[in-house]
Amino acid sequence: MLKTLRAKLLFYILFVSMVGIVLVSLFIQWGFDKSFNKYLERNRDQKIERVVNLVKAGYQREGKLVDDQTLRLMNEYALTEQLYFQVYDVAGHTRRDTSAIRAVMNNMGIAVPENTEGWLSKSYPLIVADKAVGEVVAIYPRGFIKDESTFLQTIQLYIYGAVCLTVIIAIIFSLFFSKTLTSGLKKLQFAANQLQNHDLEIRIPLRGLPEEVKQLAISFNNLAESLSKEEMLRKQFTGDLAHELRTPLATLRSQIEAFQDGIWEPTQQRLGASHAELMRLVRLVNELEKLLAAENPQIHLEMARLEAGAVLSSLSEIFSPAFANKGVKLVCSLPEKEEWFYGDKDKVMQILSNVINNALKYTPEEKQVAISVAGENEYSVGFIVEDEGAGIAEDDIPHIFERFYRGDKSRDRKTGGAGIGLSIVKALMDAHKGSIQVKSRLKKGTTMTLWFPREEE
Repeated sequence: MLKTLRAKLLFYILFVSMVGIVLVSLFIQWGFDKSFNKYLERNRDQKIERVVNLVKAGYQREGKLVDDQTLRLMNEYALTEQLYFQVYDVAGHTRRDTSAIRAVMNNMGIAVPENTEGWLSKSYPLIVADKAVGEVVAIYPRGFIKDESTFLQTIQLYIYGAVCLTVIIAIIFSLFFSKTLTSGLKKLQFAANQLQNHDLEIRIPLRGLPEEVKQLAISFNNLAESLSKEEMLRKQFTGDLAHELRTPLATLRSQIEAFQDGIWEPTQQRLGASHAELMRLVRLVNELEKLLAAENPQIHLEMARLEAGAVLSSLSEIFSPAFANKGVKLVCSLPEKEEWFYGDKDKVMQILSNVINNALKYTPEEKQVAISVAGENEYSVGFIVEDEGAGIAEDDIPHIFERFYRGDKSRDRKTGGAGIGLSIVKALMDAHKGSIQVKSRLKKGTTMTLWFPREEE
């Protein structure tokens, strides 16, 4: 019971509605009864006051306590309002008593309802010219008379009818609103089940959803889009990895089979070629391990304050022999003042080494690679690596950090790269909460700026 959200919403909406309806109906009935009682009392007091004034006026005019006009009015009240009067003179003798009409009507067979709640009486002294001339006693029922009770019951019937109608409307609207409020969640539940069944193309329509559910649906759609993209990248990665492994494996297989079949003699040169293909596989596996480690969300960084000039000096010492061997000039411009930033020293060296290696691979002889520090940013310190290589096409720049991506498909065979180095750079920069800027022109060269935060986040 009440296990679903719709059932809970329906229950609580109905509960609140019923409580509100009951409280309002009770308040209306109580207020009406109280107002009606006051109205009847005020009306009865006015009638009594009218009779008393007529008795006084008749006595002043004719010297009689009850004239014909007053008697007619008293009889009318007795017959219609069950309001009876007894008029006494100053000696206490009864001059008129309309309460006898009740007995007369009963004797004539005209039924007069009995008042089970009892009768009330109230005396009014007759003072004329500062002289007491008698007394008027008004007698009336404690509760309501028949017409008043009928009127009150009719009003109560209308109130009960309005309550029943309001309850029916509340039930209908509660069903409608609970269905409307939970329809978006049902769509989300259906989409989640479809996503669980590997339907990565499922999306939740946003039209007509409440704002809160709409934000949840947007998050779900973004998740589905991300999963779809990840699935595409996974398939692409699997295909690229298979492609990268296929060539060296096929070469090694053919060479080993040639050795086994006696077609090739195991000369030093041929064994060296087989070893080169084997080492290519080893480098690929090593770089994949580095990439998986860099992309690990639980990667632990030993953050410390580092000085950019010192890092640049270390890189210059490490790479100077390699640049000299290839005939590429390495220009390191140390900053004029100390520039401090936060990072994991080993990972920072790995990031910059990958970028510098990449620049070295694609920069021809007699050209140069320049490395400098950008310290004008208030929040970050940048390392600028600028080469005079072949450059990158503008359409390829957004993809250079993807695994195995190469704008020029022939370059990997010339350089021996596996196409993973920049993917490692991107993953480690993300772990440092840093950013990368790339500018390149074909046949002009590439400039890559790596920004590291000055303060630890």
